[in-house]
Amino acid sequence: MLLSVLAGQISMRLGAPVLLTFLGVGVLFGEDGPGGIIFNDAGTAYFLCSIALAIVLFDGGLRTRVTTFRQAFLPAFSLATVGVVITAAITGGFATWLMGVSPTEGMLIGSLVASTDAAAVFLLLHQRGINLKRHVSATLEVESGINDPMAIFLTFSCVSILSANLDADWISITAHFVKEMGLGLAMGYTGGAALAQLLRLIRLDPGLYPVVVLIGGLVIFAGTNLVGGSGFLAAYVSGIVFASWKLHKLMLVKQFNDGMAWIAQLVMLLTLGLFVTPTKLIEHIEPAILTAICLIAVARPVAV
Repeated sequence: MLLSVLAGQISMRLGAPVLLTFLGVGVLFGEDGPGGIIFNDAGTAYFLCSIALAIVLFDGGLRTRVTTFRQAFLPAFSLATVGVVITAAITGGFATWLMGVSPTEGMLIGSLVASTDAAAVFLLLHQRGINLKRHVSATLEVESGINDPMAIFLTFSCVSILSANLDADWISITAHFVKEMGLGLAMGYTGGAALAQLLRLIRLDPGLYPVVVLIGGLVIFAGTNLVGGSGFLAAYVSGIVFASWKLHKLMLVKQFNDGMAWIAQLVMLLTLGLFVTPTKLIEHIEPAILTAICLIAVARPVAV
């Protein structure tokens, strides 16, 4: 982690993507690099990265004003739903043609890469030198925070079709999406308000307030997941709602969560880097790069 921080500072001065640097350090410590750490536990990687992304989204919510969220919600919601579908369809169609897979398998590939990454978006927008209009910046942030339900909906649909799961009809799949989005928004709003009210009622050592807030955000994330909602959406919305209460401890909370968000990004990218085995990817490198170029240069611009 220390090496990632130092390498990240150098990459930022050179204008290189700092998150890619973190990922690269993880790869170097992996089984194909000089570190030689063998890590193949998908369950642990999923758990660590999910918690890390929840922290990043909660921190992003704390820095998003309610007025900005309201202004940006309609374009962001359009991008996070229709935009994700268009991106997945174009990328999936290209992957089908390029790799010779079935249309459903191609759509699965498109669905898995169609949503923007919240951690990357928040970091890029908050780096020095990025000066966008507030409405544009807010649209990008809100979209990255609420696009997971649609990506999950598309992925779930493709997997159901490929596995010939007759129980998963389109009505149940659509209901699953609506449930994820609805519960994510509802529990994020009520959870953020309840957390703010809790901080008004309790008296703690000043250093414990930001800890309680962060743990509260993770409880909202986990609780929403347990009842079938989008925990990532709930974490982001709860951060926005909590910050709107303008408590006198808010600045302390933001400073603490900013540091925790950096740790979360380090953990997430290092874990993913360790999980990658570059030698196993060489045979797939050409179609992967071509698909990425289609995604970046064609699919997303057309969707936007």
